[in-house]
Amino acid sequence: MSLAEPIDVIGWSIEDHLRARREGLTAVAAIRATLDALRMESLTNPILIGEPLDDLALDLAASLDRRGTAGLALHGIPFVVKDNIDVAGTATTCANPSFDRMPSEHAAVVAALVAAGAVPVAKTNMDQFATGLVGTRSPFGPPHNPLNPTLVPGGSSSGSAVVVALGLVPFSLGTDTAGSGRVPASMCGIVGLKPTIGRFSSLGVVPAVRRIDCVSVFARTVGEARLVANHAESFVADDPYSRRRHEATCAIRVLGVAAPAALADLMADDAIQAYIETVEKARACGFEIREVDVEPLLATGRLLYGGALVAERTAAVGDALDTPDVDPFVRSIIESGRGKTAVEAYRGEYALAEMRVACDRALLGTDAMLLPTTPFAATLHDLATDPIGANARIGTFTTFVNLLDHAAFAVPVGRRRDALPCGVQISGPAWSDEALADVAAVLLAEPIPAGLRTGEQAVVVVGAHLSGMPLNGQLIDRGGRQVAAANTAAIYRLYALAGTVPPKPGLRRVGIGETGASIEVEVWALPPTGFASFVTAIPAPLGIGSIELADGSRLPGFICEPIGLIDAIDITSFGGWRAYQAASTA
Repeated sequence: MSLAEPIDVIGWSIEDHLRARREGLTAVAAIRATLDALRMESLTNPILIGEPLDDLALDLAASLDRRGTAGLALHGIPFVVKDNIDVAGTATTCANPSFDRMPSEHAAVVAALVAAGAVPVAKTNMDQFATGLVGTRSPFGPPHNPLNPTLVPGGSSSGSAVVVALGLVPFSLGTDTAGSGRVPASMCGIVGLKPTIGRFSSLGVVPAVRRIDCVSVFARTVGEARLVANHAESFVADDPYSRRRHEATCAIRVLGVAAPAALADLMADDAIQAYIETVEKARACGFEIREVDVEPLLATGRLLYGGALVAERTAAVGDALDTPDVDPFVRSIIESGRGKTAVEAYRGEYALAEMRVACDRALLGTDAMLLPTTPFAATLHDLATDPIGANARIGTFTTFVNLLDHAAFAVPVGRRRDALPCGVQISGPAWSDEALADVAAVLLAEPIPAGLRTGEQAVVVVGAHLSGMPLNGQLIDRGGRQVAAANTAAIYRLYALAGTVPPKPGLRRVGIGETGASIEVEVWALPPTGFASFVTAIPAPLGIGSIELADGSRLPGFICEPIGLIDAIDITSFGGWRAYQAASTA
């Protein structure tokens, strides 16, 4: 690319940003272009709270440019943050201008992503105090739904979803208590990940219902959501709700679904038909389909607002009702918990425990549930006519998930016959996140690395980490195993780097007009913790980028910064490092 030309970053994926970085575009230039695009959109669309975070973002980008890309999987990737999640030095308002806490530190999840190279560029609009599923309960007005201006954007993480759907950033952070990380994804046609409770620390997040709150991820692909999640995950000892990762669940083979008759009173015919078509697609992809009585799931969801459990929301943010600018519907919901007694609260807990047993019984024999994400595409008119009822209805299929300690993915499956957006939710037990991602990827026809087990992260190795080579033990010591011998797409050149001990190669993707070749590589699998420690130990000028294989799939793998190729020898003609080494020692 010509660095003298204006930079248009709208629609860029994580890989687009990383490729531009490898081709010489600085993080400062890309972040500045992102800030400009956000500022321009926010002139007419209330996606942000406050101005873009110019000083913080540009300082981080400049630091990244000085450091180089080695070991940073999200080097210079811009992201936005829902305004109930702390960003150091920036007011956290929860969409209430009078609620103004000024954190000195990033929320734990923001800090984890910044450590991986990502750059927070703005705080986003939301349903005030994360109380709503519609995105209209903000004094700043609702962000505009990018698919249809008559529709609500979904909430409470409205701004975070809309910014991703508009292509202004590749990913964003929201939160999810009753569906706030999934409903906006469905309404805006993107991917929403609600992780296992405690997988991402909620330290530095203003709570809604603290025990079941989750930081969520919005992205345009399952693969990018999964990548972000692997870097957002961390156990934080100071967070009483943070959890250490358990052993991953087995692959998902049996999907529970709702009988169409059970949806007749909940959804329009076009929406039911779109859901049926998705179920049939899942069946055609090899999943066993089993009809489930969904009433226990829906009844569990109704406990969150229909009983004493609402008092937890009052406990979390009830004191904020003494500030001005509180939305009247938000106030009515949070205040409703003040009249609940301890006896009612305990009875609510007993009812929830009983419903969990009923849900376990209903889900017996299934690995995950496949349901619509929302029963209808709510319009702004719907909310004006029935603000409480429409909000409750839109969360019909999402509210039970957190109460059951399940994880979930929301994915778009196109448009209904009436042209309204349609999405489905795949949910499963705690720590099924990776297995759910596999199902979501299948439904969106995204490639899944062959041979990976649930929870593993692939890495493509090119040289000294190949099996039998001097550094292969670094993979094995971290629980790595070889998945496959493979070849890259014919778009790379391979170099023997100068002065490295032990000798190492550098892989470079060719530019426009250059001739590349297919290079022999190996695909290895690592557990997430092993992958994280492996990546951080990689020395410059090597780093991890996206490698395109001959079959068209893209996996994380070794790339080399341009500075590392000074005085390097082009060994592309050997077809791989192993052949070059054999020839060198012959």
